[in-house]
Amino acid sequence: MSDLTAFIHQAWQDHADNPRAVADRLPQALALVADDNGLLSLIGLAHHVLGEHLGTWQEGLHYCEQLRALPAFDATLSSGASLRRVQAALKLSGAFADERESLSTADQVRVTVMAAANLAPRDAARAATLLQQACDDAQASTLPASDPAQRSIAASSNGIAATLEENPSRSAAETTLMIHAAQAARRFWEVAGTWLEVERAEYRLAMSCTQAGLIERARGHAQQCLAIVRAHDNVA
Repeated sequence: MSDLTAFIHQAWQDHADNPRAVADRLPQALALVADDNGLLSLIGLAHHVLGEHLGTWQEGLHYCEQLRALPAFDATLSSGASLRRVQAALKLSGAFADERESLSTADQVRVTVMAAANLAPRDAARAATLLQQACDDAQASTLPASDPAQRSIAASSNGIAATLEENPSRSAAETTLMIHAAQAARRFWEVAGTWLEVERAEYRLAMSCTQAGLIERARGHAQQCLAIVRAHDNVA
């Protein structure tokens, strides 16, 4: 295991309990990056911690510039595209700029839903608007089921719902967003996932509905979850 791999593994282990401590350690990883794969891993970690957990948009953008300055960075490789999406998502989250028009349709969708996830615990109204826009744009496009944008909506929507479920003092707007996100996750896992993801999306809907006090709807989704499992019994 490389030093960077070990760093990132430990950071993912620690970030839920202490995202600020992980953010403070991020500069230490810059000297450990040797290739495009390392950059990709670090970009993903940095956005998750600085964007979704902490909402420190300027700090995230500053770190992106540090990543861009590394010798291993090449704008034509995968990390270049990833960094452009992260920077655009952070700028959109902070209402600094909207750079989506310069991106492909798929990347516009991914940036929009990334910003929605960043804003979900902070500004439910903006997050809901962005999530709906991402869903509408994906459905209006000709993106294939295999396009990463489809999976991005499913995964980010699931994350939004799960995060809001854990908030005991949710506002009415946050509760509405929680249900909307769980429904979006279910819809897009149907497109981008397997029966396992669909089953788990039904579970997420059951949990979100339970947290919202929608007990009959929760029971229905729990039964759907069970039906999917039974239909695929003994399927690897």
